[in-house]
Amino acid sequence: MRFVRCVKFYVAPVDYPHRVSADRPLSIAVNETVRVSALLRAPAGTRACYVLAHGAGAGMTHPFMAQVAEGLAQRRVATLRYQFPYMERGSKRPDAPALAHATVRAAVAETARQLPQLPLIAGGKSFGGRMTSQAQASAPLTGVRGLAFLGFPLHPPKQPSAVRAEHLRQVDVPMLFLQGTRDELADLSLLGPMLEELGARATLCTFAYADHSFHVPARSGRKDAEVLAELLDAFAAWCDELR
Repeated sequence: MRFVRCVKFYVAPVDYPHRVSADRPLSIAVNETVRVSALLRAPAGTRACYVLAHGAGAGMTHPFMAQVAEGLAQRRVATLRYQFPYMERGSKRPDAPALAHATVRAAVAETARQLPQLPLIAGGKSFGGRMTSQAQASAPLTGVRGLAFLGFPLHPPKQPSAVRAEHLRQVDVPMLFLQGTRDELADLSLLGPMLEELGARATLCTFAYADHSFHVPARSGRKDAEVLAELLDAFAAWCDELR
């Protein structure tokens, strides 16, 4: 495992006065009966594309997801955000893994069709990232050069365990773990040793005082926007290393 201590090394704020590109709505066929919505943002001069899956409790239009897409666009990284079928239906119960994995594969395939010239990174927020890594572990996602997790959900709150990370041993592409030090879904004393076993394939970048949503308390002297910008800078730098 490679550990990167993420500190303030950016200048620009996250809340930009204008968008560098607009979202383009897409519809993705998961199978013969299931379709999901997606949003593609690909500014001019992009160097890679992040196939970005949402977390369990909020879909692709959640403010955090939109901020990630906008911030990465400023850093010349395209994004394709997409819905899982349960979110598309308005359900609160996540899809069975088989359907979730099929959705990940369909989103990656559609991204490759839309942007065939760009290297692809797949992953996402919490649940979406874990479904992506499970899909990759079962069979490589075509064209994906690495996986990036915006808060990997190692275990349920107050139930520390590393079982959810066992499948990562079968992932054979580089992985970036962006984790808050106060994340109740990822005890770093468990995640760290697990990633150590993965060697050079895993890079861990932690953010002081941040929780699973990358929120920081006022007493920390930091702001959520600063943490998000540090996260996006780290992501963009890691993307450059993959090229």
